[in-house]
Amino acid sequence: MARIVMDVSGLPTYAFGSRVTPWWGTFSFCLLEGTGFALGIGGYLYLAVTNDHWTKDAVPLNLVWSALFTLILVVSALPNFLIKRAAMRESLRSVRLLLLVMSSVGLVLIGLRIMEFSTLPVGWSDNAYGSFVWLLLGLHGVHVLTDVADTLVLAVLMFTRHGTGKRFSDAEDNAFYWYFVVFSWLPLYAVLYWLPRF
Repeated sequence: MARIVMDVSGLPTYAFGSRVTPWWGTFSFCLLEGTGFALGIGGYLYLAVTNDHWTKDAVPLNLVWSALFTLILVVSALPNFLIKRAAMRESLRSVRLLLLVMSSVGLVLIGLRIMEFSTLPVGWSDNAYGSFVWLLLGLHGVHVLTDVADTLVLAVLMFTRHGTGKRFSDAEDNAFYWYFVVFSWLPLYAVLYWLPRF
């Protein structure tokens, strides 16, 4: 029997957004991790309502480092948006520059998170409140750290001969994940830093 062979050599080897499998993997990861954050916030709120000692234990956290962290994180959405746009245009120069900007922003955020941990008025083993504070800050800190590592690796790759084709799709995917890092922090910030003040 004769077999019909289709010539697919002219098809693109990469694409952007939901047309590629890695985007769906990142989207699924965001859903999974978002559920983890929601469960953590739910556990925090449950104990705040049912634990008699919670009011005494819930020492309001210092707003200085967290406010600076939040401000820089929210502002970082702009260069992140520009990376996504530049990647889809396959503008190598812009992507390189913006990846360096985002890498620097990420390193500053990691430094701020370390300062934040060093000034917490409650230890992770002091009580249930302290455990939840450290858990939720730590979880989000790990997300920042992993995305910054990914951004740094991607920035290095964009300055090599590998900075073509699929790497632009990777840059767009990296920008998509950073939005999750930004938006997942906002409810955590409200619950951890402002709720105990009311």
